[in-house]
Amino acid sequence: MLQYLPNSLTCMRLLLAVPLSVMILRSDFNAALIIGMIAGATDILDGFFARRLGAMSRFGAALDPIADKVLIMAIFICLAAIALVPWYLTVAVILRDLIIVAGAACYHRLIGPFEFEATRLSKANMFIQISFCVMILLMQIVDWIPNIAILIGIVAVLFIAAASGFDYVMSWTIKALQSSKNKTSTNSDID
Repeated sequence: MLQYLPNSLTCMRLLLAVPLSVMILRSDFNAALIIGMIAGATDILDGFFARRLGAMSRFGAALDPIADKVLIMAIFICLAAIALVPWYLTVAVILRDLIIVAGAACYHRLIGPFEFEATRLSKANMFIQISFCVMILLMQIVDWIPNIAILIGIVAVLFIAAASGFDYVMSWTIKALQSSKNKTSTNSDID
C-alpha cells in the first residue's frame, strides 16, 4: 500500500492546480499561499517517499514533471489574468515547456525511446519560477517587498527560461546526432 504513496502525492499536487487557480482568480491570496505550500510539500514528499520506500516508477517519473508544469502554468495564467504579471512572461514560460515537449515528442517519433532527466538548469528554472510566483502572491499580502523585486523576478524568469530551454534543445540535438551517427556506423558495419 505504501508503494502508492509517492504517486498519490503527485496526483494530489496535480489536482491542487484547480483550487489554487480559483483562489488566485478570486484574489484570496492567503488561501492561495496555503494551497501552494501544500503543493510544495507534496513535491518534496513524493520524491522523498519514492526513494525511501523504493517506489520509483516510470509512471511516477513521468507524472511528477507533468504535475509541476500544470501547477506552474495554472499559476502564471491566473496571475496574468488578474494583471499581476505581464502576459508576455506567461507566454514565455508556457512556450519553453511546449518547445521541450515538442522536442521530446519529435525525438521519440524520429529517433526512438529515451530516458527523460531534468537538468540542473531545468531544476533552477522551476525554483526561480516558483520563487517568483510566491513573491507575487506575498506582495499582495505584505507591503515590505519592494516593487523593483517584480522587475528583477521577471528578468530572472525570462533569462532562466531561455537558458534552460536552449539547453534542452542543444541536448536533444546532440543526442539525435549521436543516435543517427551510431545507426549509420552500425548500418555500414553490416554492409
